[in-house]
Amino acid sequence: MGAKFRRQQPIGPYIVDLVCLELKLIVEIDGGQHGAPGDKVKDEARTAWLTGNGYQVLRFWKNEVLGDTRSVLERIRQTLEGHAHLSPLPSREREL
Repeated sequence: MGAKFRRQQPIGPYIVDLVCLELKLIVEIDGGQHGAPGDKVKDEARTAWLTGNGYQVLRFWKNEVLGDTRSVLERIRQTLEGHAHLSPLPSREREL
């Protein structure tokens, strides 16, 4: 869809899993360690800081990414569709 993502990108005090800087869209993939109550509070603070700085954050559980990849990609695609100014890629590069 024309979006370019970077992996493990520093943004402010954080390192995000994936980010499209052009669209200010972040994709976070959380493992089981994010389920603990203290970690949930840290994740909420992280998301609040990122959104407060103009980023949109999509969060997925690691088991979702591995077990239901199509649904994860569909949600990312739907989010990208909301950004009409994406430049189309050549046909061989249209896969997410």
